[in-house]
Amino acid sequence: MSTQHTSFSRAHLRLDGISVTFAGRRVLTDVSLTVPAGERLGLIGENGSGKSTLLRIAAGLVEPDAGSVLAVHGRGPGAARIGLLHQEAPFGVDDTVAEAVESAVAPARRAVAAVDARANELAERADDPATVAAYAAALEEAERLDAWAADARIAAMLSGLGLGALPLTRRVAELSGGQRARLSLAWVLLSDPDVLLLDEPSNHLDDAATEHLRRTLLAWRGPVLFASHDRAFLDEVATGIVDLDPAELPLSATDEEPQAGEPGAAARDAASPGREAGSGYGITRFTGSYSDYLRTRAEARSRWERRYRDEQHELAKLRAGVGSSQQVGHADWKPRTETRAAQKFYSDRNARVVARRVNDARSRLEDLEARQIRQPPEELRFLGVPTRREPLGAGPVRDDAAPVIAATSLAVRGRLDPVSFELNAGERLLVTGANGAGKSTLLRLIAGHLPPSSGALAAPDDTSIGLLTQEVSVPDPRGRGPERTARQAYEDAVGEALAEAVPLRTFGLLASRDEGQPVRVLSLGQQRRLELAILLAKPPRVLLLDEPTNHLSLPLVTALEQAIVDYPGEVIVASHDRWLRRGWTGAQLELNPVRADAPGHPETRES
Repeated sequence: MSTQHTSFSRAHLRLDGISVTFAGRRVLTDVSLTVPAGERLGLIGENGSGKSTLLRIAAGLVEPDAGSVLAVHGRGPGAARIGLLHQEAPFGVDDTVAEAVESAVAPARRAVAAVDARANELAERADDPATVAAYAAALEEAERLDAWAADARIAAMLSGLGLGALPLTRRVAELSGGQRARLSLAWVLLSDPDVLLLDEPSNHLDDAATEHLRRTLLAWRGPVLFASHDRAFLDEVATGIVDLDPAELPLSATDEEPQAGEPGAAARDAASPGREAGSGYGITRFTGSYSDYLRTRAEARSRWERRYRDEQHELAKLRAGVGSSQQVGHADWKPRTETRAAQKFYSDRNARVVARRVNDARSRLEDLEARQIRQPPEELRFLGVPTRREPLGAGPVRDDAAPVIAATSLAVRGRLDPVSFELNAGERLLVTGANGAGKSTLLRLIAGHLPPSSGALAAPDDTSIGLLTQEVSVPDPRGRGPERTARQAYEDAVGEALAEAVPLRTFGLLASRDEGQPVRVLSLGQQRRLELAILLAKPPRVLLLDEPTNHLSLPLVTALEQAIVDYPGEVIVASHDRWLRRGWTGAQLELNPVRADAPGHPETRES
């Protein structure tokens, strides 16, 4: 990474009052934050809370319904350059690797060319003050961009992110999804922007590449705003945490109309306003690491729930007081004298006291109703695998003494070197290894999605095997089109009978309001939740999870880890997630990188 100019100390990113609605749903509401130079803020929140949307708004790719974005580079006039890592690659699929990285350092190349051109002019007009000034300005810009070290930076970046062995003539279309994602990350970092925005930057990175990214970001001088599910990465890199999940706010600040067309929305929201988990209401900013955030958030949630209960109890008392008939003394009390004047005197006094008490109670009620906090929304909780009457998967229960899966010298040319292992009944196996070692390939082999080049894989014919792949793709077998909802996608995938017996809500993976949303408007994390629900509707005997923590919210990742422990069958997990690996107590299988001299190695497509 180049040494950046000290003007970055004045660079900052500012978002004021950002609000946006998609598909009739409010995603972000009045979000404001500032990221000064040297700060690395980690964006977290439930899937669908608006993390990617906020990054795209900050980059100028999405126009908010309200609010403004200001990005300052600190070098005087001119717009700040913003670098965004997101789902769309900043280069074409027909580009070569060399063309892709060259487009990233194009400003540096132009700066060198400008210095050469100004130097030639200076040689001819050495006494011209304008020519001298132009040369000095060109030289300063080239030095700021560290332009003469562009080739060295390219080599270091590609090597650091595990792409050093890729031929520069390889077309982007020939790369695996993981390689393409890492090339996109390299492009953004090499482009050396004033403001750096990253969406899940540690996805598809092994330990070495993650360490390279960590060092790069720790040395970055400009503002950094990044969304991440990677708990270890957040702990090591973030100087602060911005939580987009609902915060403790007045009800008046978060009231919204029920979404039209959502079954039961009006009745539900009328009975329980604000209970459904919303998105982007009143962000909360935490200083410190992710571990600090966990402790602080738990304490804040407890205070919020306690305050809400106390307020609701007080509101109930005040409403009862205002609504009931009030009188001073006993209802059947009579003055000792029966004269009309005495009766009127005591009646008027009672009326004045009652009116004063009612007015006081009504005033307190109105004041508390105006400033009451909203009810803490139900947090999505993964409920694990539903209990089923029939044996797990298909077929009769086998002798648990026999291996469920047995691999002998299993290999795929250029993608997986020979590997042997056994998976026994009830076992959990963690598959690790550097990028290119063949983790995804091994899981696809076990799932029957890929034939081996050599070796053998043995499993009883009745063993049901299910795979959650890295790639997020919800199939549309009935061709419903872009308006197909999450609920319809689930029914199409598992069948109407099973969807009725085990409805989508069984898993606690999607909020009820999102089940009726088109799949296309769901976040990647929400689509991955949907895929997980489809896989678990009829739990397979052997559950294969390829990078299961990718794109999932932090609470769900923790719940999924516990579900792996409690799963009634066997589980094989391939993961780079260091937090998951630190707590792993089952068996482990580490794959060696595919040999560079192995036949077919240049065609490796393992992520």
